[in-house]
Amino acid sequence: MEVVGENRGKRLVATFRDETGIIELVWFQGWQWMQKSLQQNVTYLVYGRVSTFNSNIQIAHPEMDLVTEETATGKQFLEPVYYTTEKLKARGLTAKAIGKLTQNLLQQLSPLEIRENIPLEILNQYRLMPRSMAFFKIHLPGNEEEAKQAQRRLKFEELFIAQIRICRLKIKRQKASQGYTFGAVGEHFTNFYNHHLPFELTGAQKRVLKEIRQDTMHGRQMNRLLQGDVGSGKTMVALLTALLAIDNGFQACLMAPTEILSQQHYKGLSELLADMPVKVALLTGSIKGKARKQILAGVKEGSIHLLVGTHALLEKEVDFQNLGMAIIDEQHRFGVAQRARLWEKNNIPPHVLVMTATPIPRTLAMTVYGDLDVSVIDEMPPGRKPITTVHRTEFQRPSVMDFIRGELKKGRQAYIVYPLIEDSEKMDYENLMKGYEEVKAFFPEPQYYISMVHGRQPQEMKETNMQRFVSGDTQIMVATTVIEVGVNVPNASVMVIESTERFGLSQLHQLRGRVGRGAEQSYCILMTGNKLSKDSKERINVMVQTNDGFIISEKDMELRGPGDIEGTRQSGVLDFKLADILADKPILDAARVSAEKLLDKDMDLVLPENQGLRDFLASQRSKSVWSKIS
Repeated sequence: MEVVGENRGKRLVATFRDETGIIELVWFQGWQWMQKSLQQNVTYLVYGRVSTFNSNIQIAHPEMDLVTEETATGKQFLEPVYYTTEKLKARGLTAKAIGKLTQNLLQQLSPLEIRENIPLEILNQYRLMPRSMAFFKIHLPGNEEEAKQAQRRLKFEELFIAQIRICRLKIKRQKASQGYTFGAVGEHFTNFYNHHLPFELTGAQKRVLKEIRQDTMHGRQMNRLLQGDVGSGKTMVALLTALLAIDNGFQACLMAPTEILSQQHYKGLSELLADMPVKVALLTGSIKGKARKQILAGVKEGSIHLLVGTHALLEKEVDFQNLGMAIIDEQHRFGVAQRARLWEKNNIPPHVLVMTATPIPRTLAMTVYGDLDVSVIDEMPPGRKPITTVHRTEFQRPSVMDFIRGELKKGRQAYIVYPLIEDSEKMDYENLMKGYEEVKAFFPEPQYYISMVHGRQPQEMKETNMQRFVSGDTQIMVATTVIEVGVNVPNASVMVIESTERFGLSQLHQLRGRVGRGAEQSYCILMTGNKLSKDSKERINVMVQTNDGFIISEKDMELRGPGDIEGTRQSGVLDFKLADILADKPILDAARVSAEKLLDKDMDLVLPENQGLRDFLASQRSKSVWSKIS
């Protein structure tokens, strides 16, 4: 053992031997204390990362234990590893020290102090170890199997408790939430379905309509989430749902997050209902004066059957005569408090149908949206051509521009989208303006006309520029991701996404969905630099290989983790310490089944065998649920 070096470069080097050879242990910090503490000719257990220096095998700053009678005969448990930080280590809280503290605490804790919270029948069914044993064995397992079983038990507990909470919310809502009864499928629905439906409904659309029909005929408020990929036909389901309400003497409303999307819904619905005695009106912030007063009067007296609009529908002056169905498009764009103001538009809250074009993985929906009824349109209308997606690099930009020029000559239109990240808004804006100038150089006026849309523009200018592209006055839309949702231009056949590596899979899929809405073949071109990370390559490969939003959502969750899926991080419902809803899907399925079975038998948890569960839930602060929408 010797001190090597000078001044601040001093270090302690100690040589240790056993029957296998020699190793050097090195301390660069705290070496004075170690020099006093180390004992010659004493046996130690040494832990650490092995490296080599000057051909010598070394461990820097090892963790060490004196060999005692217990360690000499072999420990009775595996050595746990705890996460720590440099600051904690500097204060002596190494992984080893945390392990010792944990062991001492567990030895002072009686198993009777760790009360069971899962009924015995479920423990036996899934062969789960008792809760008290799991807490001991996850820290101090005798072998790997004990550690594995302790983890399995505690993962099941986390998922089971979450499912109990979510299922109870759903059952209470179904029992307590009074709703209007839609007893009849009447003349408006039947007439439209038989004579005005522009295409045969897919099997998935028919299934969802049947689910909605079942929800609305029993006097309980419907609270249903409708998932469907871009272009799957959610709007047609929404229209038929509105007609069901109108047939039963109620009004319906459809709320969308942007004015242009509201206008598109209004235009599309008005055209579909042109030959029917159903009055549709549009209410947005830009409709003022006499026109606004007439709409408000029509809504109040009931002559307007279907009101389409933006946040303007939430204003106090919007007074429905008898609102029975509230439909919300792209529901994640509205806050909970905003949506709740719609439910106050009638004495009894209207039925609620919220729609999203962002597919949610099944495991995530089961956990986060568990207290809602979820419908899925997993089938695309016949005749729609899959979008061709390709990856191109900066070197191939001239050929990409030539391809766009060829599509424009056919009378088509194109999007060119740039990323927008709030942390670097100035840089993103500069990139957008630089890109806009490059596009103008490739497509000079007056031969071509270009719209530009970004977040810094006044709302009125943004809407005007979008409308010019929608109407075909401009052939190219250069934009940030503000066009991700809400622009429906069937004539647009090309989507170019710049700096694709900066986008997540879900956002890429949403952007791609802006094209492929007409009868012609459409294309999505993913532009990147030449050097890509492994994750970026994987995302791009997924986009090139499939158009299925549900496959993409599963891959997105696999790459990013469930906590990063939109909205879930804020909900708290995925704040699991051990469980992973993707990797532990079999445990999640078992927990869900067990929770539903238990609550079906004992909703209020009054049976003696459920007392531990009841007491545990009472002791826990209630977690918020992202999916609760009414």
